[in-house]
Amino acid sequence: MSTVSPTGAAPGSATAPGGRRPGAGTAAAALGLCVMLVFGLGAGVNLAVGRLATSALHPSPTEVLWIIDSYLIVFGCLLIPAGAVGDRYGRKGALLTGLALMVTGSLASAVAPTVPLLLAARAVTGAGAALILPNSLPLLISCYPPEKRGHAVALWTALSGGGGVAGNVVGGAVLEYFDWQALFAVAAPLAVCGLAATAASVPRVPRHDHVIDTGGVLLLVVTVCGVLFGIIEGPELGWTSPGVLLAFGSAAGFLLVFCRYELRRRHPLLDPRVFRRPGMRAGTLGITVSFVAMYSVFCLNGQYLMDVKDYPAVLAGLGTAPLAVVIFLVSPLAARLADRFGARPVVACGLLVVVAGLGLFSLCGPATPYLLYAGCIAVVGAGSGLSNPPLSNAVVTSVPAHQAGVGSGVNSFSREIGGALGFAVFGTLLNTRFAAALPDGLRLPGGSAGGQALGSVLHGVERSGAGAEPLSAQVREAFATGMAESLRVIGLVLLIAAFLVVTWLRPRRQQQRIPGEKQ
Repeated sequence: MSTVSPTGAAPGSATAPGGRRPGAGTAAAALGLCVMLVFGLGAGVNLAVGRLATSALHPSPTEVLWIIDSYLIVFGCLLIPAGAVGDRYGRKGALLTGLALMVTGSLASAVAPTVPLLLAARAVTGAGAALILPNSLPLLISCYPPEKRGHAVALWTALSGGGGVAGNVVGGAVLEYFDWQALFAVAAPLAVCGLAATAASVPRVPRHDHVIDTGGVLLLVVTVCGVLFGIIEGPELGWTSPGVLLAFGSAAGFLLVFCRYELRRRHPLLDPRVFRRPGMRAGTLGITVSFVAMYSVFCLNGQYLMDVKDYPAVLAGLGTAPLAVVIFLVSPLAARLADRFGARPVVACGLLVVVAGLGLFSLCGPATPYLLYAGCIAVVGAGSGLSNPPLSNAVVTSVPAHQAGVGSGVNSFSREIGGALGFAVFGTLLNTRFAAALPDGLRLPGGSAGGQALGSVLHGVERSGAGAEPLSAQVREAFATGMAESLRVIGLVLLIAAFLVVTWLRPRRQQQRIPGEKQ
């Protein structure tokens, strides 16, 4: 096993007079590129929803949702074990492997001739992302002396927050001149650059003998996929169809098996007993529903700005920029407010502001100016910026110090699964309600239970020739109606969840040790 120098740098690395390891700037830039790439690939693909719906692949609306979610599902479920892989086999090697998988998955996504192959390629890309993210922070910290490691953590957090917006901006610029395949392909050269720079400049860090819970990972993946299959396929197959009922029933069964399996393991992937602590329950639920709301906004942004407002892709990509700006400005304030007034009122205020933002979004229509639309985004961003830091802190501080890795893993898992649920739930609601609001002559034969995509409907209308303009206006109004109804449902769910979160969230001094929990 390797050793660590007093400064925390890798063995054999010198330290510059200023305290930083020589080449630390290059290493930080390489790791920053990796982190932004991971989040950018998750958020930027929302801009391609319309292009995918009308592509030669001919995906159904539910298949479009799977194309988006396959990356997030694999990414989220593998986050916790990927950290253990880095501990056991080396964090630098794990991160380089993740970048290689990202190159392979991105290129395979760009050339995939069928939907199943595209889903498989997106899953490979998600596995690469899972290997990159949890190993990037320890590697970044190793580039700095102990007294400057807070700066490293702050830099990593800022890059994580900016990655999603960067993905939208770059994705919009790419789609302005190329088709959807380029959106996936552009990640490959960026990942190659990150791989080369990381290999040349990032130091290795010590390994630790961590056990990898393969059985727990498989059970968790099957459980999450069962829930999402039921949500996404429910409108098309029917909520009471055998396939959907089997998916939900299997998810519940596998969740029980997962809990029993993890309770019996000496080194579990995730000890279910940590959720006996109210702070862990509150933080996990709060973060999940907050990201459901945020990714609902990502899901509607591309279709609303590009297809309803007829904005070019590059401007649609910039459409979510106010979200990142507001979160960046509000998040530091949230930590100070939580220190002064406690986490409960700050979180309650933040989640209620997000609900208000979704309510304002539901009032947007084809004639809404962008400034008002940006104001809605800013309100959602302000609420997220207020609530997420105290919620994340509640998760991390609800476990003993020696289990900090578990808290961090649950925090990251909640974010990614919240994003996957956001795309799945909002996308399913939107497709179904939009189809129901369409004029009779434009609905799918046999009803609209399966949902319809805005891009494919507009494409068909525009090819109809005479009378296309008034029909297109009706389609855009129908989308605005479906968007409003779907956002109100998400807002109601968030409001109920906020009540539970605030109920569970107690002052730290009231957090008691849970009987039977390992310390």
